Amino acid sequence: MAELLNVKRREMKYRISLETSLRTQHFLKSVLPEDKHNGLDGYVVRSLYFDSIYHDDIEEKLDGIENRKKIRLRIYSPEDQVAKLELKAKFGNWQQKRSLRLTKAQALRLIDCEYGVLKEIDHPLADELYLMMYKGVYRPQVIVQYNRFAFMLDSNDIRVTFDQQLVASESNLDLFGDGSGYYPVGFPDDVTLEVKYNHFLFSYVKDLLDEIDKSALSYSKYVMSRFISHTPE
Repeated sequence: MAELLNVKRREMKYRISLETSLRTQHFLKSVLPEDKHNGLDGYVVRSLYFDSIYHDDIEEKLDGIENRKKIRLRIYSPEDQVAKLELKAKFGNWQQKRSLRLTKAQALRLIDCEYGVLKEIDHPLADELYLMMYKGVYRPQVIVQYNRFAFMLDSNDIRVTFDQQLVASESNLDLFGDGSGYYPVGFPDDVTLEVKYNHFLFSYVKDLLDEIDKSALSYSKYVMSRFISHTPE
């Protein structure tokens, strides 16, 4: 099975208010194309994150380790018949994301910790993930869901996204379920602004973003969602 995505780019995250988010989106619409998947309010992103038996991945994030990783299954609707299995590696402010497309049946087997399903996929990334998940005894840990409104530009792989209405669950891990039992994370007015690009950010985009009131973030949606049950070591 062919690899779906392999990108490496710089990533910055900020916390902004809902009012600032709406105002910034209004101005960005005049300079950047919208993501084709945007509806009136954007689109839903739902991810199921895995971690090792010793919670190595979240501990590395909490410890501030520069080079770290996350493994997740991602869908955009409970009705999806495919899911993206993603290995996201961080190198300071840079990220590399590699993905494989799994059928719903394959994704459900992986959620049941049938690592062998990865051996059925003819791709080096599948082999890498199999060894990583098998040796680390990876298990599903939390579902994270939010609403995303995105802008994108092919040049320099620029993406500007606004994520809000963050909810999560560490008990209901049914990725394709109805979302019952999800609880809110953070404050209702919080919006996460993410700016991603390769090489450099065009000046007209940078100047616009520099003008808004924002606070740099060092946490992730994944970490915020796992603070309900996970106690740092």
